[in-house]
Amino acid sequence: MKAGALFLIAALAADAATLIRGAMLADGSGAKLRQADVRIGKGRILRIGRLAPQPGDSLVDGAGLVLAPGFIDLHNHSDRGLDREPEAASQVSQGITTAIVGQDGGSPWPIASWFQPRNAAIHTAILAGHATIRRAVMGDGFRRAARPNEIERMAALLEQAMRDGALGLSTGLEYEIGGYSTTEEVIALARVAARHKGIYVSHIRDEADKTFEALREVIRIAEEARIPAHVSHIKLGTVGVWGKAKEAIALIEAARKRGLDITADCYPYDAWSSTITVLIPSKKYDDPESVARGLADVGGAGNVTITTCARHPEYEFQTLEQIARSQNRSPVDLFIEIVREGGAGVVCRSMKDEDIREFYRAPWVMVSSDGGIGMRHPRGAGSYPRVLGLFVRERKWLTLEEAIRKMTSAPAARLGWRDRGLVREGFVADLVLFDPATVIDRSTFADPFREAVGVRKVWVNGELVWDSRSTAATPGEKLRRLPVHAVR
Repeated sequence: MKAGALFLIAALAADAATLIRGAMLADGSGAKLRQADVRIGKGRILRIGRLAPQPGDSLVDGAGLVLAPGFIDLHNHSDRGLDREPEAASQVSQGITTAIVGQDGGSPWPIASWFQPRNAAIHTAILAGHATIRRAVMGDGFRRAARPNEIERMAALLEQAMRDGALGLSTGLEYEIGGYSTTEEVIALARVAARHKGIYVSHIRDEADKTFEALREVIRIAEEARIPAHVSHIKLGTVGVWGKAKEAIALIEAARKRGLDITADCYPYDAWSSTITVLIPSKKYDDPESVARGLADVGGAGNVTITTCARHPEYEFQTLEQIARSQNRSPVDLFIEIVREGGAGVVCRSMKDEDIREFYRAPWVMVSSDGGIGMRHPRGAGSYPRVLGLFVRERKWLTLEEAIRKMTSAPAARLGWRDRGLVREGFVADLVLFDPATVIDRSTFADPFREAVGVRKVWVNGELVWDSRSTAATPGEKLRRLPVHAVR
């Protein structure tokens, strides 16, 4: 260890410290569990090994528990909730200590204002949203390809966002504003992010029948913009592509073998959450034939649950099929009416476990939630415990060590963070202590806010934020971009 790091540890050791004794250490690297004591101080990990208590130490008994780095959620929407719930109980109760926001092409704006101090239990970092920038330049005239001068104006806005500390560029190419952009427009903007050693993160143009075309577009953007690319919540969401995860993985791995730096994340549920209009890729929301085809593609109206509907709150947490049957009408007619009256938020169960399993087994696919504070989907409160409890302990899809790597050091490396994501001396003291025998999600589609169990304690910057309940501490920081390096 360098002299500067030793000096830092010695200085921190002079302050009050917490000693976590006897836990099994999952250090985030993927290495086998080992028993170790860990002493943490103000913000940093001080010592690891067999450690004797020192005067003033606060002692934590870790016997029978696993100690891991704090979980870094690469796809999180808590930018919508931290102002009203800075303690972020639904996040820290899962072990999440860092959330990456500004997803799917939408971000707070301007980025510089977002970096104003805000008390929060967790760290946050931000991507600059393509749709946000596009709307700022094109206004309500976004339903067309951008002109060269408009792309130049978008590039100037992104340039400033990158200078202000954004991690990179996010797109939501399946959504209303971003969906009208050309690939060339996105490449032009991705090149701006690349000049600042940033990353390109994409909700790709299609996660249904045209998934493979959309993945090829990401590969093209990565290659032509010379930028690390990351696929948000990789999935196969319609009947026509079910069972093709191995083909999707092979497509990306072929690009990686050619030297492109492409990774992905995946949330651990068979249902996605979005706006109801996403079900109709053609955007012909009032065309019965298009609507019928869209509903059939996800396995039928019984797979689509309304989660929010301002015009008809009585529809919430019922499927389109249930509502239509109660009204003695067709789900197609009901869909058209809901969109005409202002739309709705939906959860759609349209993925298959065998595809989710294959994605999780790919070493470059990381864990994410696509959730956040107030999310009306069980992933908002249960994603990380679900992986540890269901995928690791019960189904044995992954080893515990590999699952932890996908939650910690792999995301940290993806973002270029060199002092996070591992339990190492001198690293940031973001830590999770959990019971591997009991950790599990309890949130459901009917009760999406129910907290998970099994996460005993969570520290952020060395401060306890979760002790089987929120401590109300808010030591989280807003993190700025560092140069991204390839993840292998």
